[in-house]
Amino acid sequence: MLLVCRFVPAEAEREAFLARARRAVALLAAQPGCEGVDLGRAVEEPGHWVLVARFTTVTAYRRALQPFDVREHVVPLLSEALTDEPAAHERALVADADGVTEHPSLLTDR
Repeated sequence: MLLVCRFVPAEAEREAFLARARRAVALLAAQPGCEGVDLGRAVEEPGHWVLVARFTTVTAYRRALQPFDVREHVVPLLSEALTDEPAAHERALVADADGVTEHPSLLTDR
């Protein structure tokens, strides 16, 4: 499961955003079932940020948001993400040095 959240913090708030994001990334990454978290900045638009977290399952993602410190530090940050597109995605293809793995869909075709 992938969590993809985009942020555009006000310029005056960027340092505070980064401090909060550092804490959120560390907390999410420490949760069981989390395979990694990345925070990236757009090269073309340096004020635009993206947080991508990878979880083994949807259940692991949901459980990762339950601990108190996550609800205190991560959930408020995630609530500031842009809401004009979906944030939770299922994995379809995953590639590494060993090749490409295709994951079965959890969704029914519509």
